[in-house]
Amino acid sequence: MTQALAGIDLAPVLPLWLLGALAAVAALSLVPALWRRARGTPLRALAFALILLALANPRLVEETRETRPDIALLVVDRSDSARIGDRAKQLEAARAAIEARAGKLPELELRTVEVPEAGNQGTRLFTAMERALAEIPRPRLAGVIALSDGQVHDVPAASPVEAPFHLLLPGKPGEVDRRLRIIEAPGFGIVGRAVELRVAVDDLGVPNAGGAARLSIRRDGQPPRIESVPVGREHRIEVPIERGGPTVIELAAEARPGEVSELNNRAVVTVTGVRDRLRVLLVSGEPHAGERTWRRLLKADPGVDLVHFTILRPPEKDDLTPLNELALIAFPVRELFQVKLREFDLVVFDRFANRGILPPAYLRNIADYVRGGGALLMSVGPEFAGPVSLASTPLGAVLPARPPQGGGNGAAEGAFRPMVTALGARHPVTEGLTGANPDEQHEASWGRWYRSMRADTRGGTTVMEAAGGAPLMVLDRVGEGRVALLLSDHIWLWSRGHDGGGPQAELLRRAAHWLMREPELEEEDLTARIEAGRLRVLRRSVEAGPPPEVTITAPDGSARRMPLQAGAGGRATAEMPAEQPGVWQVTDGKRTTFVAAANTNPLEIADLRADGARLAPILAATGGGQRWLGTGAEPALPELRRVAPGRDAQGANWIGLRRNGDHTVTGIAALPLLPPWLALPLILGVAVLAWRREGR
Repeated sequence: MTQALAGIDLAPVLPLWLLGALAAVAALSLVPALWRRARGTPLRALAFALILLALANPRLVEETRETRPDIALLVVDRSDSARIGDRAKQLEAARAAIEARAGKLPELELRTVEVPEAGNQGTRLFTAMERALAEIPRPRLAGVIALSDGQVHDVPAASPVEAPFHLLLPGKPGEVDRRLRIIEAPGFGIVGRAVELRVAVDDLGVPNAGGAARLSIRRDGQPPRIESVPVGREHRIEVPIERGGPTVIELAAEARPGEVSELNNRAVVTVTGVRDRLRVLLVSGEPHAGERTWRRLLKADPGVDLVHFTILRPPEKDDLTPLNELALIAFPVRELFQVKLREFDLVVFDRFANRGILPPAYLRNIADYVRGGGALLMSVGPEFAGPVSLASTPLGAVLPARPPQGGGNGAAEGAFRPMVTALGARHPVTEGLTGANPDEQHEASWGRWYRSMRADTRGGTTVMEAAGGAPLMVLDRVGEGRVALLLSDHIWLWSRGHDGGGPQAELLRRAAHWLMREPELEEEDLTARIEAGRLRVLRRSVEAGPPPEVTITAPDGSARRMPLQAGAGGRATAEMPAEQPGVWQVTDGKRTTFVAAANTNPLEIADLRADGARLAPILAATGGGQRWLGTGAEPALPELRRVAPGRDAQGANWIGLRRNGDHTVTGIAALPLLPPWLALPLILGVAVLAWRREGR
């Protein structure tokens, strides 16, 4: 819009300080005339005034201005909390109405900017606003209108704008919200012990909140237990950790009547179970070349407490030496195999023969220890086939293989290279061992052994074979426990580097950890994890054939079947988006696993009420107002008005946008009011009149 404005301007010929000095001299020169009351004093003063006015050079200036429209900024919150319930619809309706009304106001341009969801950073409203303000000249900014629930997490200490900032909130005042807050939760816990969680249930928007709320605690999908939690105070919960690996704990506080949303009534905690120092009992039946191998292996792990006994003097070797001259201690049979047996995580028998050292009652204790969840590893030699074999005792009931029927020589002598079976290539204990045979048709590249024990397998999984396909290492699950049987006493050759050596330490380490049920060595396992908003499922099995489909149940109870893609080593995987926070359940029909998806924006769900308290300092500093849109289908929008700078920017039912009047000067025309050709005659004429009047 073009405007023409006129005004009087001065363009002095001399500097202003010099004009002031001349005016002072003129005033002083008039003092004597005034004192004498000379008759020409007024005309003399007029002459001086005309001289000074001519030197000031007054002009009539006419400007041609191009006015520029003001710019108002509309900021629309699109964060997660602004989409709860009907808020998104209310804000969208308000946006459309404001854009329509602003379009009818003269000399006003409305720009709209959206505040996106910012992940775990909360609502970054002022960050989005600052980016938009960078393109708006501040003299043209009429004001800012924010459509938000008020849960803003980047409020600056001082207002970034001087123009009015108005906040329009969805809903109505007085909203309440119940939230479950995790104060402290450990990331790790010792298997067999309980971890302590510190939680609190808060009722926001409720004056003098108190009372109690019911809290549901569910561990790994088991039936929940209910506890009563005081509202507004810290509460401690103990959760037992019964296995290694992740334990998913889901907490849910009962809903409060009339609360905004139950989204923040739930919380999920994942605690990884780890074992404390492992207690291992190693019993060597006799000194032999491989005995040191076991000791070095177990002592090399700082997390292992090893108790090692070697039978140096079995009962049948009585040479009549007096006991007080022997430097040996008696084998503590009762203490180890009755009193403290269940304190051990793993029992290892290395070439142990039953020569009456362990009575049948204690051997039954070991078998019961295995069935109850214990771990047994046996490495056998020629004693396994003789009359003193442990396979002929009550312990034989839990062994996956026995000496062949009919007796005879149970040892197979001769060089051979251990072979990993087809099932062993899929089993985590033997999968990918360095030097292993790539398939059953090719030989392994590791060193040779020279003795293995013949045995008939009764169950379990044979992961390694000796010459002729005879079982060499058999792994089995018995009740709640596990057993590993190594049918050779020559694995120590690998540790000595004989014939190139082999992965002796890695094989025995894997076998020991599989026996103690370490999660990463489960051969039949189903696991899931959530990363970057995607659920990744991994199934591992030694079974041949195509993997089955899995059923995935989301936190809201919806289920979906998904096929698994087969991979190497008995693995099969699947992947899908997982945006809902909470506990996801995955099952293949036999095994079930749980995985926790934490809320991607914990700041955003900390308070789900629509509340302008965070923005109150900005509203006060800019003179802006806060209004509620109501709960109806049509938002209760205030009227938009233009206001002059310095005037109130809000009223009972209206909000104001400042009228700045910013402009660009496109032309200037100047007309002198006292040009020289006019000033000179005037000054001379007045001077002559003053002279003649004083001369009379």
